[in-house]
Amino acid sequence: MDINADVVVDASGLRCPEPLMVVRNKMMDMESGQIIQVVATDPSTSWDFPKFCKFLRHELIHKEEHDEGQGTQYLFWIRKG
Repeated sequence: MDINADVVVDASGLRCPEPLMVVRNKMMDMESGQIIQVVATDPSTSWDFPKFCKFLRHELIHKEEHDEGQGTQYLFWIRKG
């Protein structure tokens, strides 16, 4: 999927709750409607980010999982509410 992100966060290698906290802090500096792309390797992000979006009223536009040679990569595109 080709979605233009305003901000990209690489949270690869970070473990829960770090990816969520990094994204939350980045989103504080963003304007409503802007899109953040998140790259993560922690499996818990696959349920943390959808819940995060629902709770804070952001829009989870799209998510993907890719099996890379050294583990799964989780990608999320979130529009700030």
